[in-house]
Amino acid sequence: MAEGASEGLVLLDFWVSPFGQRCRIALAEKGVEYEYREENLRDKSPLLLKSNPVHKKIPVLIDHGKPVCESLNIVQYIDEKWPDRAPLLPADPYARAEARFWADLVEKKVCIPPPPPRMYESGTKLWKLKGEAQEEATKEFIEMLKLLEGELGDKKYFGGEMFGLVDIALIPFTAWFYSYEACAKLSTEKEVPKLVAWGKRCRERESVSKSLPDPLKVYEFVCFLKKVYGIE
Repeated sequence: MAEGASEGLVLLDFWVSPFGQRCRIALAEKGVEYEYREENLRDKSPLLLKSNPVHKKIPVLIDHGKPVCESLNIVQYIDEKWPDRAPLLPADPYARAEARFWADLVEKKVCIPPPPPRMYESGTKLWKLKGEAQEEATKEFIEMLKLLEGELGDKKYFGGEMFGLVDIALIPFTAWFYSYEACAKLSTEKEVPKLVAWGKRCRERESVSKSLPDPLKVYEFVCFLKKVYGIE
């Protein structure tokens, strides 16, 4: 049991975290009420440290005192806990396997090393690096997006007409695209127009629009981080 969150549903999160945003979108899709608790990642709360003693990271969903960690794991937990509301995974076993494969690819495989690879780390390189290193990171980032765009194709969502797991896994990162473009001088609209159009469709959903931060606020946060890390 996680003391301090023994009743109801509590999400430990950080406003700009794309991983936490996945959980917020899933909860909104299901229409589930919960308590949001903002964490100070420089001074993590005892509740966070106790709830996620292995990684000590957000997000953590605490369901009546029982913590669930890791964003994609949390999203699937939410889907299984409330199966009668807006399913996030298809009923067909093969389609479910495909969705999990692509969500896992977003999470672990389709990005720039070093391991454990994540899209977040891939994008981070675009504002942390300079010169040839940044150019190489930009090239690999675009290749990653094109791979995802190829899987999306002409579908409305990655699951066809159904907004689901893969969409939730990827859509939070689009709030960072403005920052990546500003720092690395790239154009996602030019490179992956279908993926950009998909992002706009997703943001028309209330669950997404209310969960994602303003890209300009994200850019202000990136500029703050650059100052913290001494990156000019």
